Amino acid sequence: MMGLGVILLGLIMTVSLHWVTGVSLSNMVGLLCGAVTNTPALGAAQQALLQIDPANTKGVTDMALACAVAYPLGVVGVILAIIILRALFADKKQKDLKEQRDTTTYVAEFHVSNPAIYEKSIKDVMKLTDKHFVISRVWRNGKVSIPTSDTLLHEHDHLLIISVKSDVENIKVLFGEQENVDWNKADIDWNAIDSQLISRRIAVTRNRVNGVKLGSLRLRNLYGINITRVNRAGIDLLASPDLRLQIGDRLTIVGEANSVNTVGKILGDEIKRLNNPNLLAVFIGISLGMLLGALPITLPGMSTPVKLGIAGGPIIVGILMGAFGPRFHLTTYTTMSANLMLREIGIVLFLASVGIDAGANFVQTVVEGDGLLYVGSGFLITVIPLLIIGTIARLYYKVNYFTLMGLIAGSNTDPPALAYANQTTSGDAPAVGYSTVYPLSMFLRILTGQMILLAMM
Repeated sequence: MMGLGVILLGLIMTVSLHWVTGVSLSNMVGLLCGAVTNTPALGAAQQALLQIDPANTKGVTDMALACAVAYPLGVVGVILAIIILRALFADKKQKDLKEQRDTTTYVAEFHVSNPAIYEKSIKDVMKLTDKHFVISRVWRNGKVSIPTSDTLLHEHDHLLIISVKSDVENIKVLFGEQENVDWNKADIDWNAIDSQLISRRIAVTRNRVNGVKLGSLRLRNLYGINITRVNRAGIDLLASPDLRLQIGDRLTIVGEANSVNTVGKILGDEIKRLNNPNLLAVFIGISLGMLLGALPITLPGMSTPVKLGIAGGPIIVGILMGAFGPRFHLTTYTTMSANLMLREIGIVLFLASVGIDAGANFVQTVVEGDGLLYVGSGFLITVIPLLIIGTIARLYYKVNYFTLMGLIAGSNTDPPALAYANQTTSGDAPAVGYSTVYPLSMFLRILTGQMILLAMM
């Protein structure tokens, strides 16, 4: 809802500045696209303008020029808004750091000293709390073992548990007490804990496992291993039974060497397969995206339908494929290098085609024409909605500052601002905030620019 608030305020400012400054509506929409650094929205708005007036090629060029003028401060404005909000609420930053640490994965050792769970199975103990955690190892009489759901807990057992830090106090109440040992140091040799058990990180590379729920594989009961964490795109996830595996996931597995190797064969663990870009998914995504972008979307009260366009369609399909592709066993993983290359080539080609049309009068517009008015209007469209919603989010909804940075970057679909936010913290909060609002923000940015033109021109 706060992301929608940013979008709505931006639209209100765009229409208001059109009335106040006298800048044409098409140019103001171009300024909006540049102010929120959204080139797919520009492409869709240009197509909408040609639908209204097929001969208005100058209007299309001027729209691209307005976007180009506002774009640089659009990037800088988002980062500036983040800095201003940090200065305004600096006294709460330490609390935000603690909250962020509380939501990261955490390893702790517990001593079973609660009589209520003596001789109960792990499966029954898990039903006593709504907190999710994974018991990685059990120490009993000096020996280390991998527990199963049927393992009975005895008095004085020691358990190595992976959870989120905010749940540690609840887990302590359940098991009895926490040992004063730091299991979160980066230099811990997990394989040295017991000579019979090893810890390995195994990559999911087998297609038949793609999209399968982790619990349905029954790896723990069949092979006596424990999956403690799942790393996806650099983020550690708790290994819950309902988690659907994806090609490229890296699972931290603890168990005897033979069992771990067997599970590795089941999951694939062929790193070389991840080095080859998956062009089939790219082809399917672009093809379906082009079709979706060409479909007319009829909205109530508008005589002319809107379209996602050749830029917006593939983005929406890409988001849907990333979210639901594994459920249909579609491999959406591609190498980071191939991802970056395709993305950068696409952006360069799009901006080059825009720049060729807009570049002829760019310097003249900035220096002699209405350039300063364009720059100032674009900067206001960027900053004011972010400061208003950011202040509301902090004061009334107590949103964590690091999550708020991602929310701000995502609502303006601004990857450079996300990169800046990620540099300020080692946690995942900015990325989570960004990914939460980005899909809907991108969809609405593409549609709303067209809607303004179709409704008011």
